[in-house]
Amino acid sequence: MNFHEAANFCLELRRFPPRRGIDATRALLSELDDPHADLSAVQIAGSNGKGSTARMLESTLREAGLSVGLYTSPHLDDVRERVRVDGRKIPKADLVEFVEAVRPSVTDRAADGDAPTFFETLTVLALWHFAREDVDVAILEVGIGGKFDATSVVDPVASAVTSVTLEHTDILGDTIEEIATDKAHVAPADAPLVTGATGGAREAIRDVAGDVLTVDESDADVEFAYDGIVETGGRVELTGADFAVETRLPLPGSHQARNAGVAAALARQVADIDESTLARGLRNAHWPGRFEVMNREPLTVLDGAHNPGGCEQVAETLGEFDYDDLHLVVGAMVDKDHHGIAAALPDPDHVVACQADVDRAEDESVVATAFEGEYPDATVETRSDVAGALEIALDAAESGDAVLVSGSLYTVREARTRWTRNMIPKRITDLEDSRDVISGAHVTDAGVWRMRGKGVHRVVKTRVQPRQAQYLKEELLSLGGECAVSALNNQDEEPLDVVMMGTLAQFKRLADKLDGQPYGLSPLADELREHLGIQVEPTSRDYPWEDGTAIMGILNVTPDSFHDGGEYDATEAAVARAEELVEHGADILDIGGESTRPGADPVPVAEEIDRVVPVIERLADLDITISIDTRKAAVAEAALEAGADILNDVSGLEDPEMRHLAVEYDAPVVVMHSIDTPVDPDHEIDYDDVVEDVLDQLTERVLLAEKAGLDRSQILVDPGLGFGKSPAEDFEMLGRIEEFQALGCPVLVGHSHKSLFGHVGLDADERTEATVAGTALAAERGADVVRVHDVKANVAARDVVAAADDPDAFDGA
Repeated sequence: MNFHEAANFCLELRRFPPRRGIDATRALLSELDDPHADLSAVQIAGSNGKGSTARMLESTLREAGLSVGLYTSPHLDDVRERVRVDGRKIPKADLVEFVEAVRPSVTDRAADGDAPTFFETLTVLALWHFAREDVDVAILEVGIGGKFDATSVVDPVASAVTSVTLEHTDILGDTIEEIATDKAHVAPADAPLVTGATGGAREAIRDVAGDVLTVDESDADVEFAYDGIVETGGRVELTGADFAVETRLPLPGSHQARNAGVAAALARQVADIDESTLARGLRNAHWPGRFEVMNREPLTVLDGAHNPGGCEQVAETLGEFDYDDLHLVVGAMVDKDHHGIAAALPDPDHVVACQADVDRAEDESVVATAFEGEYPDATVETRSDVAGALEIALDAAESGDAVLVSGSLYTVREARTRWTRNMIPKRITDLEDSRDVISGAHVTDAGVWRMRGKGVHRVVKTRVQPRQAQYLKEELLSLGGECAVSALNNQDEEPLDVVMMGTLAQFKRLADKLDGQPYGLSPLADELREHLGIQVEPTSRDYPWEDGTAIMGILNVTPDSFHDGGEYDATEAAVARAEELVEHGADILDIGGESTRPGADPVPVAEEIDRVVPVIERLADLDITISIDTRKAAVAEAALEAGADILNDVSGLEDPEMRHLAVEYDAPVVVMHSIDTPVDPDHEIDYDDVVEDVLDQLTERVLLAEKAGLDRSQILVDPGLGFGKSPAEDFEMLGRIEEFQALGCPVLVGHSHKSLFGHVGLDADERTEATVAGTALAAERGADVVRVHDVKANVAARDVVAAADDPDAFDGA
């Protein structure tokens, strides 16, 4: 079975059950020998805020060193987003294995008209995967209600009801109290139910659960104080019977402070969490599409609020920002309260109503009518597609205005692709390469066979909406090119992988034809031109890598680095070595005071500063760019003050202050993909496609840095060779290094003397020549920076590649 067949099997299941209850979920779990029986599960119910609370809890428990499974809904881009372990989506291979195991049972029950629903099946998938991964805690976001929700097959160790508003009244009841009663059935047997609900809802919850732990601004077991917006997040104080925490949340708004209080109470029920761990966990709890600030001029916000209660929270939070006119991009589902949503959102000056590319989306004219009734003085217009509506709003907005996209997570999902869509270059030299690329987009076997011979030229892979995919295919075919489209076919109409093939001339004509087209195709034309270098003027910030591959020389001021540990840990020796690296042609010096080798012990901040700062101060007068290799913001700040120019963070911005520090000093930052830092040699990861999986994870880290205020020309991405990958996977990434250009960032390769060369039979003291060969390969395939110990030999390798590309650039001197 292929992945697209397995995914389609799930996505084509019915969405609503013919009966209430959890019997179908229990029966399917029984077919798999009840994998949930031994899980320590946490259920989180509520009308609004349950997803954000689940993410905060997950981040906090992971910060405490636990392995955590997270099950949420809906997904923004990929169905696998719903099931994660320690932040990683369930592998495609595991989804295939699950479907192969349950399909006979599901098919038999479908014949009797009693097949489990999509949500019930995905719940079973999550519990099955969490059990296989042996997670310490499984966090389950409840779907609808609580009593009869599929997640209620577990006996939770802790549970919460975040908030209660009128929702799903045809299922849960006509009053707040009835809905709260249903949700309260998630209460655990041996712990208080945590709730942020108030008034009658809280009393109804207490009637069912008995023992309740309350979260509120006052007179509660856990009290919160929200101090307003800090940058694009919020400052919060939490106080319980035996703890007090002050921290900053990446999710702004007083409602998120309440959610943080619920998450804190749950975390302390589940594990022994100290205050500093709790503060750091909450600080790192990013949740896409929930009051996500994408730009600042104009202020551009994405929030998937889809009911009046959620929209009121959006209005309250947006009111904390200063802006002039509000441009609202809104699309809703047919079963939602359009007038209630319109009345709850902040007063707009300009509304662009649109329709998300899903079957349940309301027609844009109906949405527009609701807003015209609520805001007769506003300019209201319609656009059939979300991307086009967003473009209209952004074009109309001045730098001091605000643009808000809301009304549905499906609407936000499509809008968010403006910042997350990657154009992935594919290196294809033969039929086998072509076949692998097309099948990797989940095209049918017949489609792969038909198209494999046509892909041996310029190839770009990206994700677009289904109707965009159809248009692209039709237009490229008319131009003599080709376009392979994923076979995924589902009710939610989520984005599809497409692989576009053609000559540069064909792509240029395609981009010209896309200009002015609907369905969000006009912005796609500009992305294609930029990616392929068609009619685009290059910009310059005078960085060392802008004129070709830059050589970064490594200077480890440490006693225990894997290659040169102890050689340069004295200031005088380190300075002498640095001057030698400059003489040999280094463009950048990377100075590190803590080893990230397997088994390395962490270095205290003060000691790390004492190692690196004196060296940087001595080198500040050299005509050389200086990079500080650290994962600690305090060390980075001291280094920048001493004269460093670049931040090299091997943890991938694990320290939440690092990206803000880079913005404050206008310093480029290297964001590396790493599962563990220092490396845990026993931590093995199963990748579906190591390059695309690493790209997927780096996308969000790059977006964090970009949202903080950095330009992508300042964000260098490092695939992390030797960090959580096998030697074979390291070589695959090295061979496909050009694909990381999809992120629109400079690409750094750090392969010097690493253990991957053991894959070709070389011991630790035999890897100089192999490193030089790797440098030549990386430079030939578009690496912007190569990080090495032996500068002189690697400069020569880089120059040979450059001379082969442009012989006239070298005069033989």
